Amino acid sequence: MSIEAKFHKLGTDNAPGQEVRQAGSEAESRFHGPKLDGTPVDFSHGDVDAHTPTPGAFDLFQQGVAIGGAQAYTEYRGDQQIRALLAPRLEEFTGAPVDARDGLMLTPGTQGALFLAVASTVDRGDKVAIVQPDYFANRKLVEFFGGEMLPVQLEYEQAAANEAGLNLEQLEAAFKAGARVFLFSNPNNPTGVVYSADEIARIAALAARYGASVIVDQLYARLRYAGVSYTHLRAAQGLPENVVTIMGPSKTESLSGYRLGVAFGAPAILTRMEKLQAIVSLRAPGYSQAVLRGWFDEPEGWMSARIRLHQQIRDDLLEILRAVPDVTARTPMAGSYLFPRLPRLTLDPADFVRALRVQAGVTVTPGTEFSPHSAASVRLNFSQDRAASAAAIHRMAKLIERSRA
Repeated sequence: MSIEAKFHKLGTDNAPGQEVRQAGSEAESRFHGPKLDGTPVDFSHGDVDAHTPTPGAFDLFQQGVAIGGAQAYTEYRGDQQIRALLAPRLEEFTGAPVDARDGLMLTPGTQGALFLAVASTVDRGDKVAIVQPDYFANRKLVEFFGGEMLPVQLEYEQAAANEAGLNLEQLEAAFKAGARVFLFSNPNNPTGVVYSADEIARIAALAARYGASVIVDQLYARLRYAGVSYTHLRAAQGLPENVVTIMGPSKTESLSGYRLGVAFGAPAILTRMEKLQAIVSLRAPGYSQAVLRGWFDEPEGWMSARIRLHQQIRDDLLEILRAVPDVTARTPMAGSYLFPRLPRLTLDPADFVRALRVQAGVTVTPGTEFSPHSAASVRLNFSQDRAASAAAIHRMAKLIERSRA
């Protein structure tokens, strides 16, 4: 593959926040009706103005700045004292030991952790089991490092209410075919489903049986809605050694601007990740690392209040969408994403996404970013202002009716 082709596969036109770089298209001449007025809403990412960062975050950042050089130039894997502070918190949250010295590192966002983890486990020609649909960067990273993807379908629309719907037979077939890495998010991005205890146990058993490494992105593991239980892969019985868990405070806690993530698990993989981070970015932003001192130590009641508000927004948007004939959407169990399936339209999916942005001021992410089978779906990050997001979905519903086949 040429270098041009390699980077062409990393196209960012539809990545969150990048849609504004798109030029106009001939399809715009086929858009129906006048523009729909209203406050623009960008559902491609969360609104940190609507959901402000955890209290005290900026104070901790300022304290990091005041420390000076010792905070600016930490170990490549992050400040040792901060890692020692986080390890027991992560251990309590996930139900399995965390080695602060050799099994935990701080990264420039969870995206940075994901890049390092895939780069540290996937070589050219390696087979990788990958869920469809799942986080858009998973596929791009595997392709970039020359891996061969073995898709495993997430049958979320047909699954039981308490299950994600992973096709475990396909996962085992992928391992039998030679997959040595399994990469997935839990809660799933973009659908918001959570893997059941049985699904997690079977993933752990299969990975152990076939000697596979597992990378699990748990970015939204704290934002779980009422009545939803959660099983951490790293606490499963018989789990293989080569497991890396990725988390961070960027979403639920609205700390995305500080660019912070953590990866913890297998020391051998973490050591490779540290060596790569040393030449890619040196370390997570030094002063920002200090903000992690407040992670898992938010004021009493703050997290539950944030979850309740997101659940209210989720339910508002689902009510509007489900009133539109032939639109389907599974209720997210966690996280801040909706992944509705749209009816047949006169516009192709890419043009409808553009029409939403141009005519209605509503930015969404095309479903094809998450799976080639999801062209009829769009992803909405509903971590937004409650009233503005509801009004935006009403405009989306009107545009669906205008464009209906």
